[in-house]
Amino acid sequence: MNLLLELAYWVYNYCTDFVINLANILNLSYYEVNFFLFIILYPALLLGTALLFLIQKWRLKKWQMKIFNEQ
Repeated sequence: MNLLLELAYWVYNYCTDFVINLANILNLSYYEVNFFLFIILYPALLLGTALLFLIQKWRLKKWQMKIFNEQ
């Protein structure tokens, strides 16, 4: 359990340092970078992957119908 807790602290510290360094590189505040990552980018990626899944599912069904009708 102690190892898991240390791993969680390490990941948290690494991510926080990453956001701080990114904010310094982009000349933005920590809060602005945090907002962009977790309010803009993360939800956009979630919606994008869900949309991609639905499009691929539709294309697969269409392809299967085409193969089925050819036989």
